[in-house]
Formats: sequence, C-alpha cells, structure tokens
Amino acid sequence: MPTLNHFKYETKRNNLFLRVVRGHFATSNAHSNYYIDVVAQKSRLSEAQAVADELSAYYFHSTVVDTILCLDGTEVIGACLAQKLSSADVINMNAHKSIYVVTPESINTSQLLFRENIIPMIAGKHVLILAVSVSTGRTVQAAIEAVRYYGGEVSGVASIFATTDACGGYPVKSVFNPNDLPDYATYAPGECPLCKQGQKLDALINCYGYSKL
Repeated sequence: MPTLNHFKYETKRNNLFLRVVRGHFATSNAHSNYYIDVVAQKSRLSEAQAVADELSAYYFHSTVVDTILCLDGTEVIGACLAQKLSSADVINMNAHKSIYVVTPESINTSQLLFRENIIPMIAGKHVLILAVSVSTGRTVQAAIEAVRYYGGEVSGVASIFATTDACGGYPVKSVFNPNDLPDYATYAPGECPLCKQGQKLDALINCYGYSKL
C-alpha cells in the first residue's frame, strides 16, 4: 500500500484545524490531489463546536433558519450550529427559536427522501443545508432539489470546505476554501493529469474517509 502524507494546519481559532492528506484520490465522479480529512470535526465535540462557531457568523444577523439539513454525517456540527444560531446571548435572527436538525434518506445513491414524520420539518421551513464539502456540487444540488420538492425554502449552504461560493443559485459559506490550500485541484476522471502521468490512485474517498488501494 502507498504511504500517504498527512498534514495538519492550525488556525487562529482553538480546536479548528485543516487536516489534509496529499496524494491521488478518486470519488465516484472526480479525482483530486488532496483528501480533506474532516472525521474529527464531525465526531469530536470541541472541534464540531469550533466549526459551528465559524459558520454561525455568516447567518446570525441576516438569515432565518428553521431547519438544518445535515449531509455527509454532519449531525454533530448541525446540532452545535443550531444551538449557536438559537442562542439568546446575542441579537440574532433565530434567538429563542427551536431549530430542527434532520438528515435525509438517500435512495438510488443520488435521490434524497424524507419520510412522513420528517416532512413537517422541511415543508414551509427555511432550511440551511450543511455539508462536509462542496466541490462538484452534486450532493448539495440533490439536497436543494429535495428541499424544494418537499415545500421548503433553502436559506443557504454551509460546509467545512468548498471550492465554490455558489451552488444551485444559493451562496455557499465555508470554513476553508482553496485559499487555505492553494495547490488543491479536482478533475473529471477522463481529464486527470495525474492519471495521464501514470500516477496510480492512492485511495478511494467519500464523506466517511478513505480506503487505500
């Protein structure tokens, strides 16, 4: 198995780190030269809170949020973000509100479904979509379409890492972006320069982690 290079970059905020692995990686629809490792941020409370604190600054004073739709296993961050946005210790759009934190069910790998008991948490609600990363935007686009289909209104898109500032016509706010990792790149599988150079894949990646080849 190949040996992968792991890097951890500190930020000015306590418990907020950018962890990456450099190599040649493949998702179901793209290749990249970095894997953005967010497992600790999704699983460790102190790091989830740090991410939520960073993201909440974008929505405090300007955005109504009734529901946070968590993609890619971001429920811990979503719960922290809901608590932050509904806090009464600062003047904000959602003070004293009870914010729903929900997760969609995936069918046919790309279509998202909400069961009957979850639909009232989407229909007629202002929904903030929370994702691990926004690169190709396919997962987030599916979430946008699902929210609209079930009668919700998308308030925006938040993520830990994003390579774009908009998806599906909605602004994307992220903790990290390519400015934090200047040589980060993604490619369509048939256009990947690493493949053309004969560099074998190091691992397959998704929102759960990576598996070495």
